[in-house]
Amino acid sequence: MGQTLFEKIWAEHVVADLGGGANLLHVDRHYLHELCVSRGFPTMHERGLAVRNPDLTFAAPDHVISTAPGRTGGAFPWSIKVMDMLRIETRKAGIRLFDIGEDGQGILHVIGPELGLTLPGTMVVCGDSHTCTNGALGALAFGIGISEVVHILATQTIVQRKPKTMRATFEGAPARGVYSKDLILALIGKIGAAGGAGYAIEYAGSAVRALELEARMTLCNLSIELGAKIGMVAPDDKTYAYVKGRRFAPSGAQFDAAVEHWKTLPTDPDAKFDREVSLDASGLAPQITWGTSPEDVIGVDGSIPQPGHVSKTEALAYMGLTAGAKIEGTKVDRVFIGSCTNSRVSDLRVAADIARGRKVAKHVEAWVVPGSVGVKREAEAAGLHEVFLAAGFQWREPGCSMCVGVNEEWAAPKARCVSTSNRNFVGRQGPEVRTHLASPAMAAAAAIAGEIADVRKMMR
Repeated sequence: MGQTLFEKIWAEHVVADLGGGANLLHVDRHYLHELCVSRGFPTMHERGLAVRNPDLTFAAPDHVISTAPGRTGGAFPWSIKVMDMLRIETRKAGIRLFDIGEDGQGILHVIGPELGLTLPGTMVVCGDSHTCTNGALGALAFGIGISEVVHILATQTIVQRKPKTMRATFEGAPARGVYSKDLILALIGKIGAAGGAGYAIEYAGSAVRALELEARMTLCNLSIELGAKIGMVAPDDKTYAYVKGRRFAPSGAQFDAAVEHWKTLPTDPDAKFDREVSLDASGLAPQITWGTSPEDVIGVDGSIPQPGHVSKTEALAYMGLTAGAKIEGTKVDRVFIGSCTNSRVSDLRVAADIARGRKVAKHVEAWVVPGSVGVKREAEAAGLHEVFLAAGFQWREPGCSMCVGVNEEWAAPKARCVSTSNRNFVGRQGPEVRTHLASPAMAAAAAIAGEIADVRKMMR
């Protein structure tokens, strides 16, 4: 029987079978943000451990840094302390740090692919659940906890139990105004936020093959919201073209040899998955969430469903919404375009197309936060920042920002925010903040209209 993409990469990284279903795996790339360093390195020092392979570890600040224009680090004493520790510890350990203002600084799941650090067939880990984003390149990537961060720093290995496999197939051509964010939100709505629990998911089908690499990253990014910590897309010609020429990617004869190996990775025709799910991409409307879980999602032209469980009744109450009402036309206060889900140049182009020649509603505060210094520079070279500024958006510096609000970049209590991020949990964007997840196009449309709007009606 053939093997899946996941099974092939897993087998290539097994160092030892530990019994009981556990394997010791080699880690190719270990990404560190400032919270990983501030929590992991004190343990390293207490135990007298040294970093085994600093050349395979890469760090950048993204969680606690301010994204205000002109920032130099964190905005508060505690975050400044965390930033100082990041710089000190990485320098002492010999770890490559992409610091503020440097080409390479940004959200780790943006810069890994952007710099050519994430490659097909590699095992990539980071102390952040959205590391699954990197799976878009055909990498085996997942988030880890702090104890695992310490283990990898000291040994360059990790102990894992092999998950089951699932294939999520998207067929059909999405309609105008429907993007990869809509595809993955619709899948989460179909099978639930726990539908992928215990599985490594491979995204496949004609709709996935048609996506460019950055759109595939959005797809894989929300695998964790599906309950799976691993999401992958098989590498293909688009992948190889994306990787070629990037800063840390192989070049010349090494690149050619790498491609020959990468071509062996896609799932074999006779491979079997433990679960198969499918979704017709051609029938989707732009998606938007209504509740406090990514599974609480409907088409923007739909009505808020009747709650079938007490948790959904509580979600409606928290969100200040009424079952049976149309979601389109719901007034919004904030808009956030950014995060590791949707902060790449292609995302910003889509949002700028909606914003161009229009104005943000007077009662709305709208932010655009590029995912990296590289994204920011490319967007500015294309004049996208001028489009946003002219429309009344704030154009900010790279970082996680309002996605997680670790550095207190929050909305006001009970504010309603349309966000391109990945989580709409209670309090995620600040105490009592009501978050609606959507694509960059839908977020830009909400900023302009001042309410949840069907972007298809605003597309030129």
